[in-house]
Amino acid sequence: MKKLVVLSGAGVSAESGIKTFRDSDGLWENYDVRDVASIEGWYRDRKTVLNFYNDRRRQIEQAQPNEAHLIIAELQKWYDVVVATQNIDNLHERAGSKNVIHLHGEITKVRPEDREDSGIVDIGYKDVNFGDTDKRGVQLRPHIVWFGEAVPKLEEAAGEVSKADILLIIGTSLAVYPAAGLVRYVNYGIPIYLIDPKRIDLDYNNFTQIQDVASKGMERLKELLLNNK
Repeated sequence: MKKLVVLSGAGVSAESGIKTFRDSDGLWENYDVRDVASIEGWYRDRKTVLNFYNDRRRQIEQAQPNEAHLIIAELQKWYDVVVATQNIDNLHERAGSKNVIHLHGEITKVRPEDREDSGIVDIGYKDVNFGDTDKRGVQLRPHIVWFGEAVPKLEEAAGEVSKADILLIIGTSLAVYPAAGLVRYVNYGIPIYLIDPKRIDLDYNNFTQIQDVASKGMERLKELLLNNK
């Protein structure tokens, strides 16, 4: 079974009503991203950051996977699919994808603010408030990778890309680093498909863009892949 590696970004979830992480004006849900998506913002005002992610959690609870999520999951019938996503929502999993790497963390999880990879708790869609701590009395924070922090799962994702037989890039303009650099790990000659309504030029051999929104683009890609099997 061929390995299909999917690099997904905010455009996949946009059709589910999830606002993109960062707009051109630097705002996310009318907040300056530096206030709610940076380690400096966390230490400056924990209450505002916690309330912001409580709101996002409630938003994601109400959202549903769209056709793009569902087709990516469906492709597991024919391919060994690995999804490396920049998204912090759980819509890939709710659509049925079994192997998902969250590069920027997961909004349904929290951890103590002094630890990166331990003490992680899945809270679902519950609120987290200032004063909520672990057993040691350390404040809990969203299990999110913010600006100014390392991306701990980057190496794992790079390893998957290096083993890909097919690479799909969807819902991301490859502007957010270091995740955008993952495409460099693909082996020469491996087919790369990119789905985005905006024209994006990649200087790679065997590159094809499907210039459409995520759901329509995945419908076209599914037909293309299955016709070429």
